[in-house]
Amino acid sequence: MALRIGLTGGIGSGKSTVAAMLVEQGAALIDADAISRACTAAGGAALPAVAREFGPQLIAADGALDRAAMRELVFRDPGARQRLEAIVHPLVGAETERQARQALAQGRRLLVFDVPLLVESIERWRQRVDRIVVVDCEPETQIARVMARNQLPRAQVEQILAAQASRAQRLAVADAVIFNGADVTLQALRAQVRQLVDAFGI
Repeated sequence: MALRIGLTGGIGSGKSTVAAMLVEQGAALIDADAISRACTAAGGAALPAVAREFGPQLIAADGALDRAAMRELVFRDPGARQRLEAIVHPLVGAETERQARQALAQGRRLLVFDVPLLVESIERWRQRVDRIVVVDCEPETQIARVMARNQLPRAQVEQILAAQASRAQRLAVADAVIFNGADVTLQALRAQVRQLVDAFGI
């Protein structure tokens, strides 16, 4: 039997690094965020429905979702986010399951679903994964990392954090936690990942 892990963590937590380390341990990585972006990229499966729901002005000149226009619309009309998610989420769900079936057919015993907003959509994901693993660090560490990585001002990073689930909300749903604070080295992080895989018996 394969084990399905839902991997999540706030921006700047190091979730992508942990995901890569799990792949090193033999996991099949299914990146829900990448699938979502592909759905709204040029030629993406969500675009015809997006154009019908919101109008052709939400499709950019390159044929992809106009993300800036969508952000403005969501700011003016909070219900627009739910309407967009109603289009994108079923497509993401179908593609994650297709990739999961493919991984199982290849004999993979550990499937890692990388889901940035897992806590925000916990009802949908709780029934699809066996364990939820949270990559955790202090909010101040998140802010410092994202400011350095994305060259964003502190106020903008704080806005991003405020829009995500809180640290307490993530920890409340965690079956296991990997701590990646400011002082944690890559070697120590990799050791935590190995311990996790061992603990899960994979």
